[in-house]
Amino acid sequence: MTVLGDDVGAVRVLTMNRPDARNALNSELIEALYVALCEADADPSVRAVVLTGVDPAFCAGVDLKQAQREGPAYFERYQTHNCITRVGEMATPIVGAINGPVFTGGLEMALGCDFLIASERAVFADTHARVGILPGGGMTARLPQLVGAAMARRLSMTGEVIDAARALQIGLVTEVVAHEGLLDRAVELAGQIAEVPAPIMAGLKQIYVSGAAAVTDPALAAEQAISGALSDTSDLGARYAEISERNRRQIRR
Repeated sequence: MTVLGDDVGAVRVLTMNRPDARNALNSELIEALYVALCEADADPSVRAVVLTGVDPAFCAGVDLKQAQREGPAYFERYQTHNCITRVGEMATPIVGAINGPVFTGGLEMALGCDFLIASERAVFADTHARVGILPGGGMTARLPQLVGAAMARRLSMTGEVIDAARALQIGLVTEVVAHEGLLDRAVELAGQIAEVPAPIMAGLKQIYVSGAAAVTDPALAAEQAISGALSDTSDLGARYAEISERNRRQIRR
């Protein structure tokens, strides 16, 4: 199974399960995660969700090898099963537990969570531009709200990798914990959310979403329009190999 689900009281833990591919979003994972998110959102017994990945990574983003093989056909799956944007559309509160590397589309997915906590092993990067793909899942709309416009541009334009301590410093995550305690801490926080009466929590989330919409909605529309016109998928395989090696070198530092 590419997505594991486990209920801890009123908290549903969804875990991406392609560890050999660092939980990159192939067609099976795209569809399974989208369905799992929709089911959790529709289940009244689920009061909060924790999203994480099987070690060693949270999510490497788009499966660039499959995208390179299939071209536009790969990206068409996101028209009906967009697991990246679905996270940000959840009515149910969702906590991101970042257990390891999270890159590009994986980072866009994480940004859709209400807030993030990170393992000390987590590292973050937006490498869209370096592999010839523009963000289309909310990166340019949501990242500036967390880290500020200048830092968001720096991360997206350079593709640099930052560690968990730096992510906490710039406001990308709200807490960094020992790796072994990450899931317990995420479930603990989600459990606190689940204790609040459902109508109150639903209203609170709606207030936050509505308040941000004036900024995010136009930014999302612009991002999707420009991304669709300019993204280049013709040589993803070579760029994937180059960026993967560069990221590995930065992580080892």
